[in-house]
Amino acid sequence: MVITEERVSTFINSFDPGNTPFLRELEQFALKTNVPVIRPQMQSFLKLLLAMKEPKEILEVGTAIGFSALLMSEYGPKDCHITTIEKYEKRIPLAKENFKKAGQEERITLLEGDAARILKELKGSYDFIFMDAAKGQYIHFLPDILKLMPEGGLLISDNVLQEGDVMESRFAVTRRDRTIHSRMREYLYALKHHEQLLTDILPIGDGVTVSVKRKVEEI
Repeated sequence: MVITEERVSTFINSFDPGNTPFLRELEQFALKTNVPVIRPQMQSFLKLLLAMKEPKEILEVGTAIGFSALLMSEYGPKDCHITTIEKYEKRIPLAKENFKKAGQEERITLLEGDAARILKELKGSYDFIFMDAAKGQYIHFLPDILKLMPEGGLLISDNVLQEGDVMESRFAVTRRDRTIHSRMREYLYALKHHEQLLTDILPIGDGVTVSVKRKVEEI
């Protein structure tokens, strides 16, 4: 299920000029092999945010096979650097190969391992952070993410509406999904009520949040 009504999504997507040939090929490969990649509307929205923010340092949590990292390298500023985190061992070699094929090895750094550990160890700041990993972990990542964000930094979190399940009662979702359901609701509440963040929840694709870290004088 796509949160945006299907006919509306199809109409909107019909105007999209598309991506580079390499990205189109990689997206088709991902769809054929059931590797999750960001949806067309999310791709367009991400490009818009990159153009508006012009980030120098990008952090991505959840690499998969590298599609979104490569999209950000293609449509972000040419002098930006992307750090991306992935723990699924089978996808890491594919991501590295795709970065090499695209000639983006110098601009994309892949950190291998559990994001919960890596985020605690990271230094510096990232003015653009894209969260697209295990949805049940978003709430646990948030404190370390906030430490890595400068004032005015953006946090974009994808797939927050969980194909509509997050809107349902916890008893309406399957028992195995109830933990993720409750954690995502907790995450959305935390984003909307955190004193350091200004957040909007948008029904784009499977739901996305955009959070801006407030300046100290605004808090």
